[in-house]
Amino acid sequence: MIRRLCVSGALTLIVALALTGAALQADPLACNLGGYKAQQGLTAVVEQDTLALTWEGDKGSELRMRLGIDAGRPTVRELAVRQKSGQWRALGRNLTPEFNVTSGKRRIGGDQVATFQALGVDLTPEVIEREKWNAFWDAPLVIPGMVIGAAGSGGSAAQLPGIDLPRKPDEIRRAAATFNANACTVKTDGARLEVSFPGVSVGVFSGRLQYTVYKGTNLVRQEVIAKTEDPSVAYQYSGGLKGFSTASQRVRWRDTGGDWQKYEFGGSPNENPVPLRARNRIAIVEGQGGSVAVFPPPHKFFFSREIEINLGYVYYRKHDEQSFSVGVRHSENEEVYKPIGPNAERMFQGALRFAEGNFALYNAAPGTWQRMAVYFYLSPEGGNATNDAVLAFTNGDRYRPLAGHQTMMTHLHSPFTKELLAEGSLDNQMPWIPAIRARGVNIIHFSDFHGDPDMRDPGPKRLASQQKYFEASRRHSDKEFLILPFEEPWDYLLPPAGGEGANSAFGSGHWNTFFPRPVYWTQKRQPGQPLVEQHPEYGTVYHVGSQEDLLELMKRENGFFYLAHQRTKGTSGLLDLKVKHQPYFRTDYFLGGEYRANVPTDLSQKRMLEWPGLDAMDDMNNWTARTGLQPKYLVAATDTYMKWPEDDIYPSTFVNYVKVDRLPKFDEGWASIVRAMKGGQFFVSSGEVLIKQFAVEGAGARRTIAAEFDWTFPLDFVEVVWGDGQKTDRQIISMTDLPPFGSKRSC
Repeated sequence: MIRRLCVSGALTLIVALALTGAALQADPLACNLGGYKAQQGLTAVVEQDTLALTWEGDKGSELRMRLGIDAGRPTVRELAVRQKSGQWRALGRNLTPEFNVTSGKRRIGGDQVATFQALGVDLTPEVIEREKWNAFWDAPLVIPGMVIGAAGSGGSAAQLPGIDLPRKPDEIRRAAATFNANACTVKTDGARLEVSFPGVSVGVFSGRLQYTVYKGTNLVRQEVIAKTEDPSVAYQYSGGLKGFSTASQRVRWRDTGGDWQKYEFGGSPNENPVPLRARNRIAIVEGQGGSVAVFPPPHKFFFSREIEINLGYVYYRKHDEQSFSVGVRHSENEEVYKPIGPNAERMFQGALRFAEGNFALYNAAPGTWQRMAVYFYLSPEGGNATNDAVLAFTNGDRYRPLAGHQTMMTHLHSPFTKELLAEGSLDNQMPWIPAIRARGVNIIHFSDFHGDPDMRDPGPKRLASQQKYFEASRRHSDKEFLILPFEEPWDYLLPPAGGEGANSAFGSGHWNTFFPRPVYWTQKRQPGQPLVEQHPEYGTVYHVGSQEDLLELMKRENGFFYLAHQRTKGTSGLLDLKVKHQPYFRTDYFLGGEYRANVPTDLSQKRMLEWPGLDAMDDMNNWTARTGLQPKYLVAATDTYMKWPEDDIYPSTFVNYVKVDRLPKFDEGWASIVRAMKGGQFFVSSGEVLIKQFAVEGAGARRTIAAEFDWTFPLDFVEVVWGDGQKTDRQIISMTDLPPFGSKRSC
């Protein structure tokens, strides 16, 4: 199966030619062109002390980027654009890259420690070293820190091995990049050119600066590619270009409400970058000759959080009366959502505690090459048109409709009915509804009753809550939007009082349910209580107290279930040491796991969610090979809480494109969706790549894969992955020769 279509720059370079020049007190330029291959519409030429890149852009435009070295610092001598056969328009001259890194110490999470302890695993230094890179509940920049997800949450960590809290201020290091380049290297990779400069140091990292340009688009990717040898680094970065003109250029952006804003540098210089809470994460340098947009990679830039509040991901900074910089950045602190209703203060405090405990940054294991990227888009047009051109790469931060498919977001916590009742009516529209619908999503799979006290109730309270849950979902569903009222049970570590329940007996940590209709059930079966009873008000009610009960419920209701955030966040060790040995694992009622792409985040990896996600899917299918079972799948999961229309939801979410021709109405039930999911008739996407058709043709060793897919950003590769029950093999097919906004029928 095609497992992942990636959007990233490639690298590597070689060989040599030296020319000298003295313009702008420039250093002699030794540029290694051994890996460069000239092609029409994508050229690199050394001119005196400057390397000139020229390439075909979009809409008939042509781009030029001149690069040199001044006092060891790589310099963009010129960014220019023109329409074919027109005059060149300079968008910036003598621009210099700026990067900053803030780093802290990576620790294993309290939830991971507690889970391994419950499994009887000795937390040796080797186990801690391996598992800390899968931490979700970690916040390296929060002092003194707290333990989340374990007994004693929020308090002392003295009894938890591997968590040496409190954090100390000297763990946090902030550094600006320094440059000591003496050469550059140029490489052609398909329809792109890569230029790298050695000699970059930024805090604990050292490496190189790289620029990538792509034939067929006006994109420029600027990145520091660097590694550290320190043992436990978690970090975040900012990056941009300095030297734009305050005399002839200004900054424009749309605020979170969608209105255009601007700054024309009439004020005094800034001591620090000015964060912009820009809609769609885009800031634009606008002048008479055209515009330069700056924005981060749309998904990989974002590490995992519990909410999607826009923390200001682009910036400007006025350095003096002549120049300013723009770039991308992260906040060093989380913020919390606006709670609703009379219990707002209590909800706020709870949200604040969890927000402080989950701001995990990026992983940087020793020796891994981290890619700290920022994108620029060069345009001969004004800010509005440039903004639209950049939005095309993310389809306007919307999931495009695909014929014969429905877009489904899963694992959303609200909690829905509590918010509605706090407002006094089930008919009030909660702000997450327009926020999600605006992203092009038409099915919501809820995972409520998550840790709710009613979850443990044997009947009266829980059934009444379920009734309100179902009715609220019914009322707020419509012809083009369907709310599925499901649950994420959990309790493996804290069994319900009074005996075993579905959670503790299940032994998976966190898991999600999926039924073809609303189902009344309790997660506790009292002594002498039947599995099924007919209730005078609710009809059929199930009482589930064991794995056997759960499987019987799934059989009778044609449902399925799957793990939540396997191998991380409260589930570390469970899949590999317990779940795979359970009877339910070898049934088709158990679908597999989740793809939550931002946990953990490691910018050295070409794929997102490698070990917890993609490798877990490969392992599950090897464990069940030759059993006659359906394959195990990963379901795209959001796993976040309250949402508002002004939140930046798109970069933190992936969706499932489910092969269902028609969206069913709430009261019709959702059997068509269940059939598609159980049959693997869906794919996961961040939105930039769509798989229109996919099939495995032939038999045995002569099987081939036929696929039709399209994309927006320039593709890096397509990967085909298969297993034989013992090992996993793969074939990686380079796609760097293809233009952006393309389509392909096979590979």
